[in-house]
Amino acid sequence: MESTTTVLTVAVILAAAVLVGAVAVLVRLVRTRRELRRAGLPTGPRWVFWGAVLYLVLPADLLPDPVYLDDIGVLLLALRTLRGSLGAGPPGAPWRRSGRQPADDYAP
Repeated sequence: MESTTTVLTVAVILAAAVLVGAVAVLVRLVRTRRELRRAGLPTGPRWVFWGAVLYLVLPADLLPDPVYLDDIGVLLLALRTLRGSLGAGPPGAPWRRSGRQPADDYAP
């Protein structure tokens, strides 16, 4: 009886820790999108952001909901897509991923 209780307690603690990790990645995703929008930079397709948020919230997942590893993976892919869209800004954008201007913008 004690071993079952111990196993269940460990499982609940692990599930809670993974849920906290998923929420932390969600908060990071939301903050990154908000900062990009405030700076006037591209955020990528809207469906990527909202799809990742819905995947976390909706109960239909690849893995059962106490295991949030797939949800974290989807959120991290959305975060990577948001950050990846920074380099795809229009010509003359104030900031580029490399942090330097293209060679054709320099005066000879």
